[in-house]
Amino acid sequence: MRCKDMKNFFNCHAKQNFFCNFVVMRIIRHIIYAAATLLLTTSCSDRTTISTDDFTEKIFTPQHASGFEIRGDGEGNTLIAVSRPWQGDGEMPEQKLLILRSGDAKAAAEYDGQTITGAARRVVCMSSSHVAMLDAVDCVDRIAGVSGKRYITNLHIAGSDKVCDVGYDPNLDFERIVSLRPDIVLLYGVAGENTATTAKLRELGIPYLYIGDYAEQTPLGKAEWLVAVSEIVGCREHATQVFDTIEARYTALRDSIAQAARRRPSVMLNTPYQDVWYMPSDDSYMVRLIEDAGGRYIYSGENPSGGSKAIGLEEAYMLVTDADLWLNTGQCTDMEELRQSTPKFVSAGVFRSGRIYNNNRRRTAAGGNDFWESAVVHPDVVLRDLATIIGGGEEPLYYYQR
Repeated sequence: MRCKDMKNFFNCHAKQNFFCNFVVMRIIRHIIYAAATLLLTTSCSDRTTISTDDFTEKIFTPQHASGFEIRGDGEGNTLIAVSRPWQGDGEMPEQKLLILRSGDAKAAAEYDGQTITGAARRVVCMSSSHVAMLDAVDCVDRIAGVSGKRYITNLHIAGSDKVCDVGYDPNLDFERIVSLRPDIVLLYGVAGENTATTAKLRELGIPYLYIGDYAEQTPLGKAEWLVAVSEIVGCREHATQVFDTIEARYTALRDSIAQAARRRPSVMLNTPYQDVWYMPSDDSYMVRLIEDAGGRYIYSGENPSGGSKAIGLEEAYMLVTDADLWLNTGQCTDMEELRQSTPKFVSAGVFRSGRIYNNNRRRTAAGGNDFWESAVVHPDVVLRDLATIIGGGEEPLYYYQR
C-alpha cells in the first residue's frame, strides 16, 4: 500500500472512530440524563401519603387571634389548623384543612381529613361574617351560596341571582349545595360541632372547615380570621396587608383615646330576653371595645370571664339607673319600642336623657344587621363609632344610631 493510500486509510478510520465515539458518548449522556430524571421523579413521588406531621413550617402565626395557625410542608402545600372552632372551656378537636398546591394529588388520597386542591373558586358561607371576610380581600365573587340570603347586607350577594340560599342548620338544602359544586363549605359553631351537617358533607365528598371568629374575645382577634379565610381562596398575602391596615387604624385610635385625660362614662349593655338580662364578661369582645373607646363597663369586676352571666331585672334596673350610656338595645329601633320592651326602666336617668344607642343603623328589610356581618372585619370603624358616642362627639355614625 502506498503511503498516500495508507494516509487516506488511517484518516478514514480516524473519522469513523471519532464518529462512533461521538455517537456512543451521546447515547451514554442520554442514558445518564434519563436515569437522573427517573431518580428525581421517583424521589419526588416517594411520599405516597401526606401527614400533618409534614407541616412544620410556620406560614402564619396570628398576633391577636387564638384559634388558628397556618403551616407549610416546604413544598407549597399548606395546612390550616383550627384549635378553637367554637366557644367552650373544654378540650376541642382540632379542625384541619389541607390545601394541596404542589406534588401528586394522589399523595393526599390517604390523608384522613379535609382537603382542597388549589385556591377555592366556589365557596358556600354559613355565616355572614364569612361574606365580609371575602369581601374585605376582593373575593366576594367566589361566593356561590349563603345561609339566609335575605339577611345579608352585602350588595353583591343581595343583588346576585347567581348566589343561592342553602338554608339553615339543621335544615340545610344539601341538594342545592351539591348543585353549586362548591370547593368548600365554611361552617361556624356556637357551642360544638353540628355532627349531622359534617357527616353529610363527608358523605357527599364536600370539604368543609369551621371558622372560629365567633369564639374570639378581642376585636382584632376576630378580624384576623380573614387571613385564614383568604388562605383558602389563595390571597393570604393580600389579606395580611388588609389586616395590617385595620390593626394600625384601630391601635392608633385606641392609643389616642387612652392618652386623653377625661372622665370615663359608665356604659350599660343589652336588654332582657324572657325576663333574664345577660351581661357579658369583662374579657368579651364588646367590653373590650367599650374600654378601648374610653368608656367604663358598668358591670366590670362582677363577671371577669367565662361568657355572659344572667342577672335578674331588679339588678339590671339598678345598673341602668346608674349608667351614663345604654348600648345595644336588641331589636328596638326607637324609644317607643324600648319603652314597651322595658316599661319599668323609663324612670332611669339615661332613659330621660336619651343617651341610648343601638348597633342597628345598617339593616336589611328582612331584619338583617350589618353589625354582625361586616363589623367583624372593621373593628376600627366600630371603635370610632363608640369613641364618638362615649366622648359626646358629633361625627356621623356608621353602625350605631341614637
